[in-house]
Amino acid sequence: MKFIYPAVIHRTKKGTYRAVFPDLECCEAEGETLEEAVELANEAAGNWIGLELSEDNPDLPAVTDPGDLILEKGDVVRNICVNIRFMDGWDE
Repeated sequence: MKFIYPAVIHRTKKGTYRAVFPDLECCEAEGETLEEAVELANEAAGNWIGLELSEDNPDLPAVTDPGDLILEKGDVVRNICVNIRFMDGWDE
């Protein structure tokens, strides 16, 4: 199953890039480059979604439309796509 959530990425004062998911509580990543931040954000989102789906009653949040995000100057929005394969009783 495919999950797509927007990540807001901004450059920090120390020169790294920090990605935050407005829809995934406490899900964030930081990388030395924009590409690394996107890669780590994909991993973080995958872990977040995977953990939520392992719960007895998973509750995935609705996806915010990127056009509705409040951005600061220099912020970049990337839609992060996570593919999760379900096993044992789940159909794709």
